[in-house]
Order: sequence, then C-alpha cells, then structure tokens
Amino acid sequence: MHTTASDGWPEPSQLVDRARLAGLDVIAVTDHDTIQGALRAAEYAARFSKLHVVIGEEVSSRNGHIVGLFLERRVRPGMSAAATVHAIHDQGGLAVAVHPFWRTQRRTPTAPVHGVGWLAAELDFDAIEVENATPGFYVFNQLARRMSLGLGSAEVGGSDAHILDAVGRAFTEFPGRTPKALRTAIENASTAAGRRRYRAMGLMRYAAWGLNHQRYAVG
Repeated sequence: MHTTASDGWPEPSQLVDRARLAGLDVIAVTDHDTIQGALRAAEYAARFSKLHVVIGEEVSSRNGHIVGLFLERRVRPGMSAAATVHAIHDQGGLAVAVHPFWRTQRRTPTAPVHGVGWLAAELDFDAIEVENATPGFYVFNQLARRMSLGLGSAEVGGSDAHILDAVGRAFTEFPGRTPKALRTAIENASTAAGRRRYRAMGLMRYAAWGLNHQRYAVG
C-alpha cells in the first residue's frame, strides 16, 4: 500500500483507518523508495489493538520493483535486483517479487523497468506476488501465478493501493492475525492470495489517479 510519502493519495492515517474498516489484520505499507509512510502508519496504528503495520518499501532496483517487508531501515534504490534482495535480507527482511511481469522492458532508453521478470525465479526471493489489484493486471497476475506454482514459492496478494478504494482488493490469507504469523506463513509457503472486484466508482477513481500520476511523471 502507498501513501502521500510517495505516489499514493491517502495519508498514512487515512490508510490505517480504511484498513480497519475493511477488517484487515495486518497491512504492509510499501511506499516507493522510502519507509517514512510506513513508520507514520505504524505509529498511528499503535493506538489500536487489532491492526498491525509491517514496515516495508517498494524499492526501485535497476531490474524492476522489489518489495522489502519487515524492514528496519530504507533500502537504497538504483542497485541491481540481486544486490537489492541481498540488502533486504541483510537487515532481516523478506524480499517479494511484485508484479514481476509488468513492464519488464524499457519503452525508451531511460524509462524505468517495473517488473523483474524471470529474475523472480533466479534470485533468492521469499515470495512472488501473484495477485495485484491494479486494474488490467489479469494477464500479469496469471503469469506470476504459474511461475510461483512451478517454483513452489510462497504466493502473496497485494492491493498495491494508491487510493482508498484499492485497500484490500487483493490480499494474502495466512494462519494467524499477526505480523509474526504472516512472516512464518511466507517462510513456510503456506500463504494464499485472493482478490475482490472493484466497484464502478473505485475504477473511476483509480483512472483519475492514473491520469494525475502520468501528468506528474511527465512534468
């Protein structure tokens, strides 16, 4: 999930409130190349007893985005995928190949790569995201799921929420209700990824976010 600390629309507190209303037990806040949003969300969520925040980061490696979970400090962007996975593990975190087949090649010489592609099978990832709630990701999700099944790796679902409507649209089920239980389930490959449909208004708001984000990126 993303907040105003990077390219998300919700404030960290708004994200936590929405997650509580959605009945989620654990959320991972994974802003792009920063953990500040996650730290603020965790501080706010500490007021409540039934929602836990995992400190995470969606790291922009040279080979595509990689999510680090259970982090203690920010992982520097711009490294190779292998070095990024190593940096996550070096501080005791878990490395997730998120949307691995989305934009795996540069559209221009300087354009970023968003998915690590087949490196998800070659490097020491702890899990593969097989459900991403971004509209239009069906084919990318199916490719990731097939790879995960072939590898026997842990599968996770991520809402990749940049707006409140996306919170909980894709999710990870696991035995238990705590971050420790989530970590154990990922390490044991006993997770299951799922997805819920968007409502029409949610799709419209996501489209509005996408247009705004595109203008921001171009500008």
